[in-house]
Amino acid sequence: MATSYKVVELSSVGEEEIEKTLNEWTSQGWAFDTMQFAMRESSKRPAMAFLTFTREEEEAI
Repeated sequence: MATSYKVVELSSVGEEEIEKTLNEWTSQGWAFDTMQFAMRESSKRPAMAFLTFTREEEEAI
């Protein structure tokens, strides 16, 4: 088995958008791994978020 990774970029970092993205990708068999925020210097709110998902897949022979 090989681990595959999926990275999803969110430019809208609201609660609803993060929840929608988590539900969308986990329902497709991906497991949530990490969330990283990109900050703006002029604001305390994140400008973007990157969500990483993983799943085990059969290796192609």
